[in-house]
Parts: sequence; structure tokens; C-alpha cells
Amino acid sequence: MRAAREHFGPQWLAERLALLLPGFPRVALCVAFSGGVDSTALLAALVKACRAPTRLRALHVDHGLHPASATWSAHCRAVARQLRVPIQVLSVRIEPARGSSLEATARAARYHALAAALDAGEMLLTAHHEDDQLETVLLQLLRGAGVAGLAAMPALAPFARGSLVRPLLPCSRAELEAWAHAAQLNWVEDTSNADERLDRNYLRRRVVPTLRERWPGAAAAVARSARHAAEAQQLLDSLGLMDVERASHGGSLAAHSLRALPAERRRNALRFWIGARGRLVPDTRRLEQLAGPLLDARPDANPAVAWGDTIVQRHGGLLSIVSAPAAAGEETAWAWRQSLTCTLPEPFGKLELAPDARGPVDLSALPGVLTVRARRGGERLAPRRGGPRRALKSLLQEAHVPVAERAQLPLIFAGERLLAVADLWLDESVQAAAGTRTRARLTWIRPPP
Repeated sequence: MRAAREHFGPQWLAERLALLLPGFPRVALCVAFSGGVDSTALLAALVKACRAPTRLRALHVDHGLHPASATWSAHCRAVARQLRVPIQVLSVRIEPARGSSLEATARAARYHALAAALDAGEMLLTAHHEDDQLETVLLQLLRGAGVAGLAAMPALAPFARGSLVRPLLPCSRAELEAWAHAAQLNWVEDTSNADERLDRNYLRRRVVPTLRERWPGAAAAVARSARHAAEAQQLLDSLGLMDVERASHGGSLAAHSLRALPAERRRNALRFWIGARGRLVPDTRRLEQLAGPLLDARPDANPAVAWGDTIVQRHGGLLSIVSAPAAAGEETAWAWRQSLTCTLPEPFGKLELAPDARGPVDLSALPGVLTVRARRGGERLAPRRGGPRRALKSLLQEAHVPVAERAQLPLIFAGERLLAVADLWLDESVQAAAGTRTRARLTWIRPPP
């Protein structure tokens, strides 16, 4: 244990928070409290470090994955009560998607719950320390991460309606455990930490001890490298902002401006633009598709690249970001006689039927319950009375509807018969004629960009 680190405790923590949070102690702090030794040491030290007007409380997330999770929640309540700290227990449901990591799914659910529970301006404190940083950098290296990934966990970052603060990054796990023992604190041990099927546990139990045998200062050295990477990422972000501002056309990017950049700078600009829009940055393969084939495609090709819930499309000379449509099998029932407005799942917006004496829709021809869903391929309708049934794909191409918008169009069915495509086309079977008495106008209210 290094001498410079032997002073962890309330005084050290107060000085650290004053450095990270200029408003300290006039701040509202909320500890992500798992009940383990790290977060217990953080919460107990905070109780002694903070004085009025600091507001302090704790949040505990019960994932419900372990048989003892209810016992852990009860322990956290008891510790918080002993420390006289208000606590709230948040229960989450974990349903990993096919092929996804349970560890990653649980982490995402945990932070989602914590974000929803934070008050405006409140700071969420986690007990991540120097050893966690070492494990994070190693994991990012093994995943082939770039500079942003190798920067690992920052000490301070925007989060929800406040900030995420990691004041213990300069401290080792051993230092926190030593202080917790000296303070006679009680904590719980998560037995899942011994499960070496989880990547982080494998690194912690098998790899890191071997590294430390050869390089005792590995954690501190890697933490310095992470700080260097974070500084480099700040420079890349500044360059990305400059390139994006030059290429901006409203919320879109001009393809010709991006093509004028060197390949590595083009990729950096795209990464920055996507991240700044609050989207998950794509993997290397898809980023290469964005920076190469998508930009180089012929002007009328309307190419698109999709990942997760995000689509980047090029329509003409502009790149734009849209949300991927809901699953193809998802349907919404619309009992329009009960409500003339149908709110659809993201990213489809809303549909409205408004009575209109000159409207093109024959209400008497509509069944009481309609079905709304996304395209699946092969849809056809007759857009002209007495005309042929046309493939929707052909109609969309002739109307030059952008590729990504095609996936967002709500289609209205009666059984398997397509009656309307958003507010673009109506099938002849529901079109009003000269003698139609009850007419309406169908409007598609697009989702916000």
C-alpha cells in the first residue's frame, strides 16, 4: 500500500469532492449503495465528511437475480438506518435479449433505474476504485476499443438530470477494505463475484493477480494511461465538433463535406456526430460502412446502415439519423370509433382521423377495429379507383420516399388487406365517392426528429 494513499477517510473524501464539485458542500449527493465493502466505505465516510447544507441519501437496486437479493436489500436498509441516511430500494426486472450478456443487461437496467430516481441537479456517487479502472481498461482492450473505450471511467460525467461522480478512482480496493475494517463496518459479499464465467470476475480472480505479481503498480499505471486516453479523446471530440459544424445542414450532415476529409478524420466526425445525438456509436464494421460505401454510393441509391435502434441513411447528399422501427411482428389495434387518435409505439408517431366533409376517407367503409403495423414486404394496394393494385415498394420508389422513412411508415390494415399507407395513399376500397355521407381525413403525425 502506497503511503500517499493511506489517508482515505472522511477528510480525504471531503477534499476530493471539493476538487470534483466546485459547489461542494452545497450539493445533493446520492450514493449507489450495493451493500458491498466499497459502497459501504463510501457511504460511511460521506456521513462523516458531509455537513449541512449537503443533502445525502442512498439508492439500492434489487436485480432479483440472486436468491439472497431480498436479504441484501434488508441489509442495506439496516445500514442506512444505522448511519441515519435516507434510502430507497429500486426493484428492476432483467430480461436479456437473445445473444446479449446478462452482466451487461443488468448493468444497463441498474443505471436506467438510478437515472429515473435522481432528482434534478443531484449527483450520483458510485464506489468505483482504481482496481475497477484496471479491469475496465483490460476489458476494453480485449474488445478492441478505441481511445474513448480506453479512457474508461471518468471521475465526473453528466448523468440523467445531474452528474455521475466516481470520487474513489485514486483509491485501491485494499485501502477501502482496510478502512472499512478499521471503522468496524458491516457489509455483504456477493457470491456471484466468484463466478468466473463473467468476464470481469475472470479478470479479477485469474488475470489481475498474475499481473500484479510482475507489476505491483499495474493499477496505478493503467489508471494514468486511462487519463491520457481521456485527454486524447477530448482533443478528438474538439476536432469532431469542428468537422461536424462545417458539414452540418440542419440536423443532417452534407456527404460532400465528409468525403473531403481524410478517412480517419471522417470516421472521427461520424463517431462524434452519432454520440452527440445521444446514440450508441456503431462497431468498427458499421462505422467503416458509414465512412465508405454509404458516402460513395450513387446519389439516387438512398443507402442506409442500421445497428441497435439506430439507422443512419443518406438521402440525396444528406446523412440523417432516425430510430429503427419496432419489431416487424408488432401490431397496434385501433378502435377508431372509440378514439379518433391512435398513439403508436416508437418511432411511428400518431394517426388521427378527423371528420371532414371533403375528406378522402369513407368512414362507412372502415371496419370498427383497424390494425396498424410496419412494413414486412410484399404489401399491395390500389391507390386509384378502378386502377390496378400496385406494389408498395414501387410506390415508395416512385415517390422518392427516403429509405429510413419507409421503415417508419405506419400501415393500416383490415385483416390482411392494406387500406392506407400513413397519410400517403388510400386503397380504393375506403376512398370516398361522390355520394359518400361520412367522410374524414387521415393524418399521420410524425415522431419528433
